[in-house]
Amino acid sequence: MRIKGFFFFLLLLYGGYAQAQELRDSVKIYFRQGYSVLDLSRRNNKQSLDRIADSLKTSYADSVYQLRRIMVVGGASPEGSIPLNRRLSVNRAKVLFNYLSRYGELPDSLKTNVFLGRDWNGLIRLVKDDENLPYREETMELLYELAEDAANNDLSKGDHLRRMQRLRGGEPYWYMYRKYFPELRASRLYLWYEKVWNPLAPVSMPPVKPTMPQTRAVEPMIVPYVPPQPRKWYMAVKTNMLYDALLVPNIGVEAYLGKDWSVAANWMYAWWKTDRRHWYWRTYGGDLSVRKWLGKAAKAKPLTGHHLGVYGQIFTYDFETGGKGYIGGKPGGTLWDKMNYSAGVEYGYSLPVAYRLNIDFSIAVGYWGGTYYEYKPVDNCYVWQSTKERHWFGPTKAEVSLVWLIGRGNFNEGKGGRR
Repeated sequence: MRIKGFFFFLLLLYGGYAQAQELRDSVKIYFRQGYSVLDLSRRNNKQSLDRIADSLKTSYADSVYQLRRIMVVGGASPEGSIPLNRRLSVNRAKVLFNYLSRYGELPDSLKTNVFLGRDWNGLIRLVKDDENLPYREETMELLYELAEDAANNDLSKGDHLRRMQRLRGGEPYWYMYRKYFPELRASRLYLWYEKVWNPLAPVSMPPVKPTMPQTRAVEPMIVPYVPPQPRKWYMAVKTNMLYDALLVPNIGVEAYLGKDWSVAANWMYAWWKTDRRHWYWRTYGGDLSVRKWLGKAAKAKPLTGHHLGVYGQIFTYDFETGGKGYIGGKPGGTLWDKMNYSAGVEYGYSLPVAYRLNIDFSIAVGYWGGTYYEYKPVDNCYVWQSTKERHWFGPTKAEVSLVWLIGRGNFNEGKGGRR
């Protein structure tokens, strides 16, 4: 009797035993650059989401398979800012969760969103077997270095993206930008199911084999999250050395507006004179210009390389060196009463020469207009000779400026500074 009771107890234990088995599934969903709108026609998005939807419907219809966790892992191609891409990652995860919720309830306790930051490791996996990658050895060495620096939040060598853009004039960067960056603009969707198997299911019931998609036991590669970097800003303070050589002190400032645009303002003031020698060297005024920066150097670092722009200038002058003198504008009054003016287009190139120094070479052509007066010194007086109107078309401004770069991240890599 005791033996029968013992076997009956074992049978109860065996009948109540359930074995849990975890199944994982994942798909990759692609998005347009800078967008979080789900486009089912993009790449194989529709097929991937249909497969996930089928597995979800199966899990909700069959109590044997239960969804235990769903995670969206979002990375970013290197060219975007981290704060922007983190917002995109969160929004893309919400879009995917909302889309899948139509196939069953998705409690918040099951949902997780992970942001990888700039996915240097993902880029390495894509390019490591590409024999056509320009300057392959140098590029791979820098990519491994950037991945390590990003993981350690190490910016001592400069911004990671800028370092990649400057390598060999940007040739490897633009090659990867066109060929591999679109592959990184995606979110990977992971689902974990738990299968519960009861070995003492009634014999009369046919074996239940739920239709589940083929799964892959692939763990996401998650690198440490890189905190958002401090926002960079770029400004410059400069002086035109041509004016300095002509004894006309001057100063200018330039601010980078973003998207390769900048605005600059300059002011000059010289007020030298000696009546005994009839020598006057006076001028003051200023100009404003708007510039568009062009070329690879400008893409690699703002306020560097080629630039085109438009400018407007107002000024007055009084020049006399012992003979006939010239006054630009009405004598006396304010600058607004007696100004001459010019406007036109300019072209230039800003050349890096030191860690925080550039030399900017610029030339402008346009129109110079206004009233000017001619006079001569006679005895101790200055005698008016004539009044004329100036209408000049041609070169109106030349610049060889020493430029001091200021701002977070506004330095020339490889030109000294921190090591």
